[in-house]
Amino acid sequence: MVTRTTITILDVLIHNLTYAETFARIEKMIHTGAPHQVATVNPEFLVVARQDPSFRGVLQAADLVLADGVGLHLGAWLQGKRFVSRVAGSQLVYRLSPLAAQKGWRLFFLGAGPGVAEEAAQRLRDHYPHIDITVNAADPTEAGTAAALDHIRSTRPDILLVAYGAPQQDLWIAHNKEKAAVPVMIGIGGTLDVIAGRTPRPPQWLHDIGLEWLYRLWKQPWRWRRQLRLPVFVGLVIAERLGLKVNAVKKPPNEFGV
Repeated sequence: MVTRTTITILDVLIHNLTYAETFARIEKMIHTGAPHQVATVNPEFLVVARQDPSFRGVLQAADLVLADGVGLHLGAWLQGKRFVSRVAGSQLVYRLSPLAAQKGWRLFFLGAGPGVAEEAAQRLRDHYPHIDITVNAADPTEAGTAAALDHIRSTRPDILLVAYGAPQQDLWIAHNKEKAAVPVMIGIGGTLDVIAGRTPRPPQWLHDIGLEWLYRLWKQPWRWRRQLRLPVFVGLVIAERLGLKVNAVKKPPNEFGV
């Protein structure tokens, strides 16, 4: 049943939660021991999902979908609704780490570029000496996946953080969810690059006012093509609000066969 804690945008149900409520849900997932998928979505995700039924299906089936990106607040506002908070994927690992150290949750970093995951893990260990982090840089190929799953099953983490970039990381989690059998699995994009210092971290005040995307665009001008999806997103949300049907351009099946 849809409640105050959910808002549906472009056929994807997004949970309307604060960070505290998010971590409370994550803790419950860990206590159950069953595998759960968590996705942090922004307007770009929803535009891609509009074109890719397999990705849209993954987001619709995820156990927890979090509102990342000021554009989602705009989308909710256009529906006459509001999100109580942003739960940004770029902030999630930073905020999750002290809690993991305190509660003894075991983390597993999967993916990212050469050396990035280990550098990020070491930086977090320097801040939180009791944090338990395992690292595996395997790529999402068949061989890499098999090796990664063996490593995951042998270390039995509580939270698996996958840095393959969207939508690949989310598709990978959905495809391997039962095999990995980790209580909480989250796609985190380029967050490890930021923690490792490979990518500049936007000032906190820019994040607080929802303009960290502008900082990233300044530091990484190649992102401008991705930003073009925001006006597309706004147009789709307005069309949805007006009850207009906009046909999606479907993509062929991905490497996972879905």
